[in-house]
Amino acid sequence: MSDTPFAVALELDADGAHPTASASPAGALSPRRLAARVASAERLGFTAATFDDSPLPVGEVPRWDAVQRAAYAAPLTTALGLVPVAHVAYSEPFHVATQLASLDWASNGRGGWIVAASATQREAAAYGRTALSDEELRRERDDVIEVARRLWDSWEDDAVILDAATGRYLDADRLHYVDFEGESFSVKGPLITPRPPQGQLVVVAPAGTAGIDVALVEGADTAEITDAAARARAAGATRVWAEVEVVLDARGVTAERRLATLGPWPSRSRLRHAGDTSGLVALLTDLSAAVDGVRLHVAELDVDLEEAGRAVLPALRSRIGFRSPRPGETLRDTLGLARPANRYAASAVKEFA
Repeated sequence: MSDTPFAVALELDADGAHPTASASPAGALSPRRLAARVASAERLGFTAATFDDSPLPVGEVPRWDAVQRAAYAAPLTTALGLVPVAHVAYSEPFHVATQLASLDWASNGRGGWIVAASATQREAAAYGRTALSDEELRRERDDVIEVARRLWDSWEDDAVILDAATGRYLDADRLHYVDFEGESFSVKGPLITPRPPQGQLVVVAPAGTAGIDVALVEGADTAEITDAAARARAAGATRVWAEVEVVLDARGVTAERRLATLGPWPSRSRLRHAGDTSGLVALLTDLSAAVDGVRLHVAELDVDLEEAGRAVLPALRSRIGFRSPRPGETLRDTLGLARPANRYAASAVKEFA
């Protein structure tokens, strides 16, 4: 059994991962339904909820962006990690860093960030920009992660002093310019939001991305995931999560029959479990030897969320020592990640020089 806590995150976008699960896109993203699902995910003991997003509107139905959904869920929960997608190709890096810092404050340190980078011709045109090449997109993604981390550190932890006697809100000597010069943008700083409770939010992205805390890996079977995880760790990943698609036997209906009713589920080169909960427990137990957690993409949230929470998570507690997050913990606490030192504080200047 590993000393690193095993994480079981759950994707909460729409009505589920299967293409036909979202029969009512407007209903799937309603505040009432989102509140019910995050409450269920927390009650059942999932490590974190993730929130997918698109860089452009999908269809004609208005939708909250992922950071807004996570922020809405923050005061409704006390332990569940909240990890939205935020796209970086054409977003203002300063605004992305500010919104994510605000999420961490709203959730008392349970925020994370899934870094997404996409740059199709249609997306570029919507922002009045030219499309980025793969290399330009990689560089933009890495630069945005780096400047976000610098901005989160631009306020030292004790910068806010709230000295009523002198009328001083903050110590200006503990605010810092980040003076970032990237290939396509520059940021002076400091941030307009104090340093997040976690110091740095938990940054999640596909394996091979620089400057992240959790690398996401895919593979069609456990052998491919094991190999991908080993490569991610060799590249410096601190934690590795596997992407797993799930459809379970539920309510007296087999997974096979449910899939037949739902229709085709196109493959994304991800490991997929279709079957009973005991089979999923066995699969996740096997994966725990290679990865530090999984992100489950269940076919239908209204069916598979409860089934996985009631039957899978308790079994993992006895099999691999899975532990649900506790109220008052930060997401870093839950994942066994240390709170980073502030690079601009006098005690850390040498470390980050």
